[in-house]
Amino acid sequence: MAEWKTESGLTEEEFAKFTRYMQADNGLDDANRARIMGFSAEGVNIAPGCVIRQPEKVRIGPKCFIGLFVYLNGDVTIGEKVLIGPHCSLSASNHIFNPETQNFSRSKAEPIVVEDGAWLAAGCMVTAGATVGKGSLICANATVTRDVPAFAIMAGTPARQVGEIDPKTGDYIWYDRSTTNGDEKESS
Repeated sequence: MAEWKTESGLTEEEFAKFTRYMQADNGLDDANRARIMGFSAEGVNIAPGCVIRQPEKVRIGPKCFIGLFVYLNGDVTIGEKVLIGPHCSLSASNHIFNPETQNFSRSKAEPIVVEDGAWLAAGCMVTAGATVGKGSLICANATVTRDVPAFAIMAGTPARQVGEIDPKTGDYIWYDRSTTNGDEKESS
């Protein structure tokens, strides 16, 4: 039988344990993962595959869930009870064009803030300098390029407001898409 080898020097048993751990998506392993990554606020859960660049600049409030394969980079503040779905990207720096070198060799950093109770659904991107308002919903695959009001429902690339959430009832109020200006509302 061939000898077990990995480039990292792990034994077969270590590799198997590590692989199972990286695939485990449950409360206990997600909480342990958060602690190992340095986030000790109560109830923080981080799913497998999450990449946190510059962890000293990232703040995650209590009772947050950070989904599978999320990317957090730079000065990112996440409030309490925030849900971030899989494959979301929040990068607080942006490459900018350098006229001297004629390429995108410079970067500009601006903080990102996700306020309490917000939900970023799968595949969202939040760009440098944006604030996602309290209790807002960012629909799947939306790209947030500017501030989002509290309790807004945002969709698209770039994200635009397509509805709002009633903070007293939790009901979604969708804007009537048949109007040209989107100002009329319909209840769901």
